[in-house]
Amino acid sequence: MSGINEKQDDLHDEGGHVDVLHSKVLDNSDLMNDAFDGENHEHEQTLWAAAKSHPWACFWAFTMCFTIIMEAFDMFLNGNFVAQGAFQKQYGVYVDGSGWTIPTRWQSALFQSGQCGAFVGVFLAGPVTDRLGYRWTTLLALMLMNATIFISFFANSLTVLVIGQAFEGIPWGFFIANSPAYASEVAPLALRGALTATLQMSWSIGQIIVAAATLGYNKRTDEWAWRVPLALQWIFPTPLLIILFFAPESPWWLIRRGRKAEALRSIQRLGSKSPEESQRTLAMMERTVEIEVKQGGSPTLLDLLKGTDLRRTIITCLMYASQNFAGNLIANQATFFFEQAGISADKSFQLNLINSCLQFVANVISWPLTGWFCRRTIYLWGTATNICLLFILGICASVPQTSGTNYAQAVLGILISFVFAGTLGPISYTIIAETSAVRLRALSTAVGRAAYYVAEIPMIYLASQLLNPTGWNLAGKCGYVWGSTAVVCWMMAFFFLPELKHRSYREADILFNRKVPARKFKSTVIDVKDNE
Repeated sequence: MSGINEKQDDLHDEGGHVDVLHSKVLDNSDLMNDAFDGENHEHEQTLWAAAKSHPWACFWAFTMCFTIIMEAFDMFLNGNFVAQGAFQKQYGVYVDGSGWTIPTRWQSALFQSGQCGAFVGVFLAGPVTDRLGYRWTTLLALMLMNATIFISFFANSLTVLVIGQAFEGIPWGFFIANSPAYASEVAPLALRGALTATLQMSWSIGQIIVAAATLGYNKRTDEWAWRVPLALQWIFPTPLLIILFFAPESPWWLIRRGRKAEALRSIQRLGSKSPEESQRTLAMMERTVEIEVKQGGSPTLLDLLKGTDLRRTIITCLMYASQNFAGNLIANQATFFFEQAGISADKSFQLNLINSCLQFVANVISWPLTGWFCRRTIYLWGTATNICLLFILGICASVPQTSGTNYAQAVLGILISFVFAGTLGPISYTIIAETSAVRLRALSTAVGRAAYYVAEIPMIYLASQLLNPTGWNLAGKCGYVWGSTAVVCWMMAFFFLPELKHRSYREADILFNRKVPARKFKSTVIDVKDNE
């Protein structure tokens, strides 16, 4: 235990917020033994044992992930507005045979403006987070969110509403870049999959609130039919701002900054550990950080494109981008999709609420799935299932249409959303959070999310064209398009997606540095004493 005592003395001498050099864990046999013990303990810990010993890690990861509710809320809100009678009459055009509808170009602008703002936000998030930490960056983004909602709420034209959505998108970019990274860094190894999968649940919660609000105000014929749902955005930022003010900073970020005393306090706040266990966890983290520092030094955006980190960046970008190609955009415009499938407006809003609730159920199911099955297995089988459902949707829309085929298309749309929300949606966030190097995590998740927006912005335009009466008006036949793109996603994942379940961040670094093929990640043995 001499290493622990020596470490404790260093921490007491350290003085709070002063950044210091990392201790030489790799050159200290006692600290290395502590690191070995800390990593072995994480590997031996079961999911239930980790949850019992780290209740606060679960709480803070959940709370940070709940910031995603705001992006989900706005994303689905716009999708409901274009199907809302009062909104259509105020801002739409009359189309013979279809009634009032929002023109395709404005639909696309409403869906894309927030994503364009978020694209800017994710690029700002990486450097800002690397400098200020996850906690302060998120607090600043919540303050900005509160301010930008005013623009959308008081908008009196589609132009101003689009501008408001673009400004709101900037803090969304911070939330989506930081949440998976923070959740993965505060969680012990056994909980990493379940806690990062919480992000998809936050999307579902946002969708449920939107579905309920728009269903409740759908029958109004005045401007409050859409202004009240817009005002509901203010219920999120302030409570989260207050709660997250008391959140612990990620111990991994603190160690990267050399603030070991604060890192130790964060470790102790996140789990009910003895002083000896906390020291072992600290030594394990310091060892990984020191290995990465020796390999790459201070993180920059250019490092994402160098050496083995380029491979990790490509995987992160592909996983994020692929979320737009396996039927997810049907869920984003569910109410409008139901209407185009031949369902009445009132029934469409009711089905959207049912769809949102079922997605929440699927998210909850995804938690045990991450404990029982491997990441690759969940992603590949989830994608394969949606491929089949999407092509069946296309076939169903191609036969002579009746009331039965209309409802069949609606049910298939719900099933596609359910499968996405229970498998490839949440597991994508887990894979993204685990793939990047620790020192580049804030930058990697930000750039990966930027790839998502690069893919999503043109796909939103395509989705609007596929469904809109003023566009191609394909309704359920869009299943052929999204089924084909999902096939491409499945093939890329089969050949290039590595399995990182039960792998510590040190082991992941070694596997990538050794250039192990993706399909051999699971079977390759890494000794606890290996540093490279």
